[in-house]
Amino acid sequence: MSEKKVIKLNAIGKQIAKQCIDQSSEDYFCIIQKKTRSLDQSAKFHAICGDVAKQKKYLGRLWPAWAWKVLFISGHAIATKIGAEVIPGLEGEFVNIRESSASMTVTRMSSLIEYCLAWCASNEVILSE
Repeated sequence: MSEKKVIKLNAIGKQIAKQCIDQSSEDYFCIIQKKTRSLDQSAKFHAICGDVAKQKKYLGRLWPAWAWKVLFISGHAIATKIGAEVIPGLEGEFVNIRESSASMTVTRMSSLIEYCLAWCASNEVILSE
């Protein structure tokens, strides 16, 4: 048996998953989870962050795309009532403990993209395709 299998849980996938479980030794474990974001969603989110980074200042300065990623994920968490937590970091800096976009479900990532698009529309950001 391979070290890792990703199986879509349609009718055939469920049969394969059951067989894998039945054939596995006790040193394996099984994880069933919702599908995470798609590559298209990831690309769209990063493109939005890049467009905003080129066009908008925040707190009086331009920020790189990765900083806008943090700002959008944090803002989205507040807007969707998940909340955010800022704690002192290991060197005394402040750190926003936030969810990872890589582990978001397809639905959650869609919500984040909608949040970003609404923010862009409200702030006159021209998005590239």
